[in-house]
Amino acid sequence: MMGREQLLAYLAKIGVAATTYDHPPVFTVDEGPEIKAAIPGAHSKNLFLKDAKDQLWLISAEDRARIDLKRLHTVIGSARLSFGRAELMAEVLGVTPGSVTAFALVNDRDRRVRFVLDRTLAEAVAVNFHPLVNTATTTVSRLDFRRFLESLGVRPIVVDFVAMQVVE
Repeated sequence: MMGREQLLAYLAKIGVAATTYDHPPVFTVDEGPEIKAAIPGAHSKNLFLKDAKDQLWLISAEDRARIDLKRLHTVIGSARLSFGRAELMAEVLGVTPGSVTAFALVNDRDRRVRFVLDRTLAEAVAVNFHPLVNTATTTVSRLDFRRFLESLGVRPIVVDFVAMQVVE
């Protein structure tokens, strides 16, 4: 499993320009508004989910997005969704609660996780995610984030959480 330094080295290796900001630990999307205010770009919240058929899901949404988990399964074509266990998240993505991030897809070697990306993040000029730990935030451009996903062979399901529909 990669950690922060290995992830940042991997991003550099694939040509992704990343800027990382160290900060005190942030465990929830409501914590650290002053940290987010000082870092340009769209900020994210990330949910590790499991559906009733044991398919794993990672949802990365703009930090203020409202996600209706009772309806989302009908939009993305999954079974009913619930939060995945911390032990499973650590096993598959190599992160702990509070550190869930789209960058953790780098640790999903068996591609067990389906990735859902908020349209707002998909269209943002720059996006911010934790670099596998919640004591830092890493900023990359929209194009570099796509390069990261492509390097892993991950094609996101892009969802407009306001309209509750897939857009790509």
